[in-house]
Amino acid sequence: MDSIQAGALSGADREEFMQEVKQQIAVANAQELLTKVTEKCFKKCVTKPGTSLDSSEQKCVAMCMDRYMDAFNVVSRAYSQRLQRERNRM
Repeated sequence: MDSIQAGALSGADREEFMQEVKQQIAVANAQELLTKVTEKCFKKCVTKPGTSLDSSEQKCVAMCMDRYMDAFNVVSRAYSQRLQRERNRM
């Protein structure tokens, strides 16, 4: 849908359109997070790529991913709280 069509949407259609856009952004953000985590944890933990991961590499990757997810969750909560405060001020 181009910007001319989006401007002609009714209130309900516009809200539905915005929800769809928000979902697409959320999916894109999740994909980007997964890509970054995979790339960074692989680089950090797998020094000699082969056909499988040894136990220390598996543990390192799991811990690395856990740290990234914990950090992502902390930042997401803080961002959501800030957005909520900003909305309440309006």
